[in-house]
Amino acid sequence: MEKIIGGQLAAEALIDRGVKHIFSISGGHITPIYQFLENTSVKIFATRHEQAAVFMAEAYARMTRKPAVAMVTAGPGFTNALSGIASARLSNAPIILIAGCVGLETAEKLDLQDMTQLPVIAPMVKKALVCHNAERVPEFIDMAFRYATQGRPGPVYLELPCDMLNATADMTKVRRYESTVTSRSVDCESAGKIIDLLKGAKNPIIIAGSGAWYSDAGPELVSFVEKTGIPAFTLGGGRGVIPDTHPLCFESSLAIRPGASLMGNMGADLVLFLGSRLSLFYIFGDIFSKAAKFIQVDIEAEEIGRNRSVDLGVVSDVKAMLAELVRIVDERKVGPTLQQQYTPWLEFIKKSDAEGKAQAQPMWEKAEMPIHPLRLAREIDDYMDREDDIVVSDGGDTATWMGMTRTVRKAGHYLDYGLYGCLAVGLPYANAAKLLNPGKRVLLVIGDGSVGFNFMEFHTAIRNNLPIVVVVANDTLWGMIAHSQQLRLGHAIKDGTDLGHVHYEKMVEALGGFGAYVEKPEDIRPAIEAAFASGKTACVNVMVDPSVISPGSVALANLGGYKA
Repeated sequence: MEKIIGGQLAAEALIDRGVKHIFSISGGHITPIYQFLENTSVKIFATRHEQAAVFMAEAYARMTRKPAVAMVTAGPGFTNALSGIASARLSNAPIILIAGCVGLETAEKLDLQDMTQLPVIAPMVKKALVCHNAERVPEFIDMAFRYATQGRPGPVYLELPCDMLNATADMTKVRRYESTVTSRSVDCESAGKIIDLLKGAKNPIIIAGSGAWYSDAGPELVSFVEKTGIPAFTLGGGRGVIPDTHPLCFESSLAIRPGASLMGNMGADLVLFLGSRLSLFYIFGDIFSKAAKFIQVDIEAEEIGRNRSVDLGVVSDVKAMLAELVRIVDERKVGPTLQQQYTPWLEFIKKSDAEGKAQAQPMWEKAEMPIHPLRLAREIDDYMDREDDIVVSDGGDTATWMGMTRTVRKAGHYLDYGLYGCLAVGLPYANAAKLLNPGKRVLLVIGDGSVGFNFMEFHTAIRNNLPIVVVVANDTLWGMIAHSQQLRLGHAIKDGTDLGHVHYEKMVEALGGFGAYVEKPEDIRPAIEAAFASGKTACVNVMVDPSVISPGSVALANLGGYKA
């Protein structure tokens, strides 16, 4: 009988699961899996740092809403992956991190790259698993996929010791499981209560978060909004579930966004909060009126009631709940009445939207040098105007400016680091987006601080023929920190915030990509056009005004753990 080892069973289980890509860096402890993935349907996508591999898996999972796999070696490979796992936890990305480790035979003998890994990562993931039995490897891989996707999605850790991967399996004991749960829970009784509460409201808003995206609730959300006339906002992974261009969508719910968000949040007398988190982005709930009715719908019960008492908490799949709400509106024939009831509020929201945008317009159009960061964001937004264009943003101030400006026309087509706020996600996210969407335009806008973290992922892009366009907003600073220090201390601490003038575009040219350098506002668009036309991985290095302070820097100086 053919000798089959644990590593082969792991590789076969991943192939059987239909995994197309595994994001990874090779290492001795995981070679027994690599050797059986070679020349199979699974493509091992090698990055230059384990952190980048996990960020790629995170973006892949967020965009596809399916499990993505990252694989790292023991010790340093494992610790390098932790930032990506922390980010995936807060973005609810269903990724599976497979890590090798020292086997039981040499544990505590001071073997190479030995460390106790499981207790370190356990608090960061939905489930931490370790398999010590070669015959059970397929079973553990099935468990990892199920845990990652069921309920609120999130990261799962699977540790496969190298002695087990090299052990011969008794094939009479191998069990191969594969279960997929497709049912969606919905609380029908609470759906009726939501409609009753809406009938008593005059100024309601809807906020849809990543739970709406992961449950694919876009069509149901659009239908519900159109039938009732309730103004809608989106946030985070939910951006685009109702397009920003829809007449009843008022873009991001972030209060710093030019438009209606601040007045909508503060003036609402009822908030229907769908699959989102009441976090710092809502001043931990304080941005809403204390008198407002608050309805929170989430698939995860523990999320309901964080930072605020809710009037109605509903544990439910967002898509299924919205479908039920649409059904009730039709059944009770209350749609026209609600639309008429909310018309004055809707007109107020439209007026607020126009007035908020008018205040930002001079910065979006600023023609003088140095380039205002909002002018750069506007140029990018205007150029990336196709429905299926993908924009990624990274950096402190840079992500803030882009988040204030980006028009999201389609869900899953705008990515940033979200609540974890981990700089360095940009290049891995953009590479994952292009890998998944070779026919779409992918542009990353990133700060000059952030671009340094995973700079060699430019080489990963070039080596894999991924022609992404990267626009570096170069203010020669760790801008958000410098500006927040300026606000708190009266000056920036130069030793920790100054980066100096770097020609990043020349570094990319040296790697084999395209480079452009921009100092004038009118040169931004031609440079981006040339970058896409080159067909190469490209870097457009844009010098922006280092003195402009973003609302994000103001918030950093005054909120949360940074409060003086």
